[in-house]
Amino acid sequence: MDNTAGMAGHLMAAARVAAGSGEDLDEHAYWRLVRETAEGESGEDRASALHCGAGLLRSAEALGRKVGCDLVGNVADAHEALRGEAATALMALAEVETETCVLSSLVCGLGRAKDPRAVPVLVRLSGHEDADLRRQVASELTFVNSGLPDGPDVRALIRLTRDRDPEVRNWAAFTLGFQLDQDTTAIRDALWECTTDEHGEVREEGARGLARRHDPRAVPLIARLLESDDGAHVFTLDAAEILGVPELLPALAAYEPDPAEADRAVAACDPVRRVRMEDDAWAVVVELERLRPDLGAALSSPRYASVHGMEVTHRGTADAAYDVAALLARVGGDPVRAAESVVADLTGSAGPG
Repeated sequence: MDNTAGMAGHLMAAARVAAGSGEDLDEHAYWRLVRETAEGESGEDRASALHCGAGLLRSAEALGRKVGCDLVGNVADAHEALRGEAATALMALAEVETETCVLSSLVCGLGRAKDPRAVPVLVRLSGHEDADLRRQVASELTFVNSGLPDGPDVRALIRLTRDRDPEVRNWAAFTLGFQLDQDTTAIRDALWECTTDEHGEVREEGARGLARRHDPRAVPLIARLLESDDGAHVFTLDAAEILGVPELLPALAAYEPDPAEADRAVAACDPVRRVRMEDDAWAVVVELERLRPDLGAALSSPRYASVHGMEVTHRGTADAAYDVAALLARVGGDPVRAAESVVADLTGSAGPG
């Protein structure tokens, strides 16, 4: 690890140039150097990068600690085996760090480390006085969360959906409603409250989060968003597809942009087309069994998915997941050709093995 001092020197020099010039080009050059250093070409290089970053975390200079957080976070992002060590180093700094610019990089690094041990750190920082830092926390709780229905991270996100800053509310609603799968009365109540927010994007995230949980209150909300003069976001079409109710057909019929996305939503909401698609999806599984009985195929319909999925296992070793609607669209709606396409994807052959 003799090269860590030189590594740190190069990174600090690039960071000083970026901080002093304010030019995007210099900022890009700094981040390129951080990524290249973190990725390394060998196990020794990666260990050196983590060692370098950990050393910078102890710098007396805020810029040095910020660079350390950037490097440690990128090492964690690039190398899963080093994430635990990276998270431990960042959490130790979080106990004593007070500079907002450093905390921002630290929070981002914890998100890249994806270590649930960091939940208490992010929850504590969710109450920081800086709105940009609170927004960053709301975003990173996508990757660092407890998975508990009423975990401290969920409670923090609910509180952030009521933050005084609209962008904080927006990111909190997005993470709570779209990125996390927990479903409780408290979460639904928070998302319902978001649907009356003065900020349009927060209202949309609230409606989409309710739709993912198949809350019937989402139906008129999604209909209004589809009919909006500004045009619905593609995520609103996803929400309509997830809900899959005939009540949305009039609004979808009048929707003009993104015809392909709108058609998927119509297919999900139209009872006749939905049954046809379900029959075709089952026909793909039956044909796969005929072509290659050694492949295991099964339909799945996760609660938060908008279409039927299909899981296929090849000799118990290689798993593949397919969006059946997209697969059928790719082959002109023919279940036989769809099955042949799956076999070719997995084995390189469309016929019996």
